[in-house]
Amino acid sequence: MTTRTFAATSVLTLLTLRRDRLRLAIWFAALVALPLVTVASFESLYPTQASLEDYARTAGASPAAIALGGPGHGLHTLGGVVVFEIGGFAAIGIALCNVFLVGRNTRAEEELGRVELLRSAVVGRHAPVTATLLVAAAFDVAVGGSIAVALGAQGLPWTGSTTFGAALAAIGIVFAAITAFAAQVADHARGAQALAGGVFGAAYLARAAGDIGDGTLSWFSPVGWAQATRPFGEQRWWPLLLVGALAAACAVGALILESHRDLGEGMLAHRRGPARAATGLTTPTGLAWRLQRSGITGWAVGVLTAGAAMGAAAEQTGGLLADNPDLLAALGGSAAEDLTDVFFRMTALLLALAISGYLVAAVLRARTEEQAGRVEPLLAGAMSRRRWTAAQLTVPGAASVALLAIGSAGAGAGYAVAAGDIAQLPRILGAGMVYLPAVWVFGGLTTALFGAAPRSAPVAWGALAAAATASLLGPAFRLPGWVVDISPFEHAPELPGGEVTLLAPVVMLLLALTLAAAGTAGFAGRDLATS
Repeated sequence: MTTRTFAATSVLTLLTLRRDRLRLAIWFAALVALPLVTVASFESLYPTQASLEDYARTAGASPAAIALGGPGHGLHTLGGVVVFEIGGFAAIGIALCNVFLVGRNTRAEEELGRVELLRSAVVGRHAPVTATLLVAAAFDVAVGGSIAVALGAQGLPWTGSTTFGAALAAIGIVFAAITAFAAQVADHARGAQALAGGVFGAAYLARAAGDIGDGTLSWFSPVGWAQATRPFGEQRWWPLLLVGALAAACAVGALILESHRDLGEGMLAHRRGPARAATGLTTPTGLAWRLQRSGITGWAVGVLTAGAAMGAAAEQTGGLLADNPDLLAALGGSAAEDLTDVFFRMTALLLALAISGYLVAAVLRARTEEQAGRVEPLLAGAMSRRRWTAAQLTVPGAASVALLAIGSAGAGAGYAVAAGDIAQLPRILGAGMVYLPAVWVFGGLTTALFGAAPRSAPVAWGALAAAATASLLGPAFRLPGWVVDISPFEHAPELPGGEVTLLAPVVMLLLALTLAAAGTAGFAGRDLATS
């Protein structure tokens, strides 16, 4: 490698920032807002040292809570509680942000032919990958630094705040480098992102298994290394050296592999396909399923694991709610209710929010296919626009039903095993499925935006974020009722433990179908937009 191979890196860095400024701004706001609102909420939930000690005894001894949130260090402090509650979610968020950012700006750009066009000018071979990694690293440092400042400004110890911010930044940087390496190995963008996402999933599971056990497996995971810094506990910085070494090795490895492969090819050879396509691939629905099945499988594994973990922790969490009426009120429950029912209502809401995110992302793939120019050849034949759009919505819509059922069944099965009562399974399954009409509202909204105003299609993410904020934080912050009612999830029947009403779910279902029909009609009547 010579300096010529990095020519124009600075120019491509600015170009990447220019193209991804909106996406990065949204990710930045979400990642920094998470600890901000958590500190404000937990200050009122655990106002005394005695309440913090109770939390440490209850949550710190729960294997399911440790698997989800990481090892509990410093749980007798507010900072330790914040890290324990949101550390796992923040790690997932910043890792996925980097996987998408690097995959989109390396292998995906290569697939579209843009890298070849750039390299026809005075642009070095390694400039695109290097520029993307520089942007990712700058973003991660900005997120970690902002989180540290935000926590410290709210009264938490600055050393713990800085350690937590540095650990999150390290997780983002290492998975940016891992994705860059995967982009050289895989032969297309989806494969690269799936490979990097699989590495993160394996790392997270290894960390979870290690923390529940004797801790050995956690040292085989970069997520475990970052969390071993123990913010707000016995803080130590040296595990970040392991994360940095892995990130550097993956980044250098990516550049070496890029020097030994052809543009547009991966280190893994293309698999030979059959001479004739399967019958299912001749239909738009079959093609949509083939393109999305690996992602659906990954989501199924994820929601099943999360649901089972939440179900297994239900009894212990019910005890925590009994000891903390403020936390119970923040979840929208009361002492007169069965506390495990309150917990499972929150579990069902979290699953519904996650699957709504899947549905929005899956429907937005239609926009990606259109921009990449892969829709135009299909519509040049006998396939109608309405039929193609219906297929893009049918597969994710059906998958959302299956995913919600799998996650809810996992929660019910986990609780049934822990409680020794198999009758709990159908109760918890039903509590999750009542959120399906609300989930479909966001699928319909995304379709409507894609069809009528394609450039505004990402606004669906903003709508989902607003609904999540209203439903999750509305009771804790005592938001006005009309603000909370903006969220479609607030109109689902309150199961388990509540009454089943049909009016609101039917209205939401009709709204979702109307929005989907409007989007289908809008796409049929507008010009294709390719780039």
